[in-house]
Amino acid sequence: MTQAEHGIRLKDFCPNASDVVRELQDAGYEAFIVGGSVRDLLLGKIPKDFDVATSATPEEVQAVFPRCRLIGRRFRLAHVRKGGALIEVATFRGSAAAGGDHEKSNGRILRDNVFGTVEEDAIRRDFTINALFLDPVSGEIRDYVGGYEDLAQRRLRLIGDPEVRYREDPVRLLRAARFEAKLGVMPDESTEAPIRTMAPLLKDVPPARLFEEVCKLFLTGHGVRSMEALQRFGLSTSLFPGLKKGSGRGKIQLGVVLRKTLENTDERIRKSLPVTPAFLWAALLWQPVSDRSRALVEAGESEYNAMMSASEEVIFRQGQSTSIPRRFSAVTRQIWIMQIRFQRTRGKRWKRLLHEQRFRAAYDFLLLRAMEDPSLEPLCEFWTKAQEGMDFSRNSLKARTDRKSRPRNRYRRRAPTS
Repeated sequence: MTQAEHGIRLKDFCPNASDVVRELQDAGYEAFIVGGSVRDLLLGKIPKDFDVATSATPEEVQAVFPRCRLIGRRFRLAHVRKGGALIEVATFRGSAAAGGDHEKSNGRILRDNVFGTVEEDAIRRDFTINALFLDPVSGEIRDYVGGYEDLAQRRLRLIGDPEVRYREDPVRLLRAARFEAKLGVMPDESTEAPIRTMAPLLKDVPPARLFEEVCKLFLTGHGVRSMEALQRFGLSTSLFPGLKKGSGRGKIQLGVVLRKTLENTDERIRKSLPVTPAFLWAALLWQPVSDRSRALVEAGESEYNAMMSASEEVIFRQGQSTSIPRRFSAVTRQIWIMQIRFQRTRGKRWKRLLHEQRFRAAYDFLLLRAMEDPSLEPLCEFWTKAQEGMDFSRNSLKARTDRKSRPRNRYRRRAPTS
């Protein structure tokens, strides 16, 4: 397919990636821009990253580029620094049966450093829309699997036998949901049919890798649609086994706090405002942590100690399927624990909370909770006015809660007798 047919002008987007391809070709190797960046360009989107595929081995790539570092064991890759950009360069992958370096456990690929041709590499990729190879020098796109037509039809199709491909890498189950949410492509029947029954395979994926996938699902501007896709495919309970089951196989119950968090996160990303996994996880796991905390209180624990214990238990259990790095889980726990501390409004000690590092995040979380539980509105009012610098004591909060005024003392203090 020529440049006149596809209309991409790659030089307008990433000259550094084009330079890497050109230098590899000048050194006698085949090289192309490949994968999601080509797909996004065809959809009129500006890619964040550009990947290169080449016939050069990682060591040969390193010989061409002085500023190059080899990484990875499962997939050997080269990271090339070019013009301030980091370009990932991968060698064409060959047939799975071509070498002994390919290992499997329950059908899952553990290592894959078998090299091959560009045609073999295309067949080894997951979805057809990710298997388009763009030569920025000639402007040509090579399509060996019908990806261009699938993209034009907004169709998501796995390359090869779907059950085999999902078993090789169960993360492809989540990628199907993410691409539906992000790109508006719909899986064809053969691609979608096995997803629900193969969802349990996600338990074999390293928890750290699933954390990255959760961030891609919910922190890239399409979190609401991602959750809808996960629910439709029956993948939600495999990712979040501690949440209450919803109606339908593989579905979870979606409370107001979680729904509004996903909506607000998408809106913040549209406005180029910062988002954090810590707040997302606070919303995702609020239902189990609040239920567990309530049970501990009923068993005799103080509210504060109950929340401390519940937060630790819930995060530990979630970590068995989807790990949460401590730098995020610590903030998530602080957001939860401050929900208890917000209730302590007597005297002047409450003022200290205004200076806590996580106050704003915890306050925003309190506002979300009030959308689900109107009884929290007086507490929200207190902390809203506290930030405005008003002298808003516990007595004034109580007055707004029960709408009763305290009786005035009808007796004067008697002056001391001399």
